[in-house]
Amino acid sequence: MAKKFTASSQQLKPDPTYNSKLVSKFINCLMLDGKKSVAQRVFYDAMGIVSKKLKDTQPLEVFEKAINNVKPMIEVRSKRVGGSSYQVPMQVSSKRQQSLAFRWILQSARGKKGTPMCERLAAELMDAYNERGGAMTTRENIHRMADANKAFAHFAW
Repeated sequence: MAKKFTASSQQLKPDPTYNSKLVSKFINCLMLDGKKSVAQRVFYDAMGIVSKKLKDTQPLEVFEKAINNVKPMIEVRSKRVGGSSYQVPMQVSSKRQQSLAFRWILQSARGKKGTPMCERLAAELMDAYNERGGAMTTRENIHRMADANKAFAHFAW
């Protein structure tokens, strides 16, 4: 059986600008092909756009609130009982909540085309901050599916 946690969370260093491990983790998820400087530039440019558009709040607060808004509380997982599979609603661990929130925000930002990535990421973070956008839609769909299948919750043991 695989180990539950790796040493990566202990080795992770906070990012240079905001001194936050959450930002550092997000930049690592944003990074493609090992190009961390490109990912950092995209993220910090997006934070600059957020700070210009939302003058009354700090960009780090916007980022953290956007992540917290997108985190799912419950999800469905397939459980095979007898000869049939059921979609069983289950609680989501905090590490998985964070990784799903990162994944959904990045997926939604990458799905939009036609503008630079920093602008797409800034728009998606501001949408998640205001509880709308593609990542929030994904979260609502997951919650709706879990609510529809709560009759199978007794299979979650």
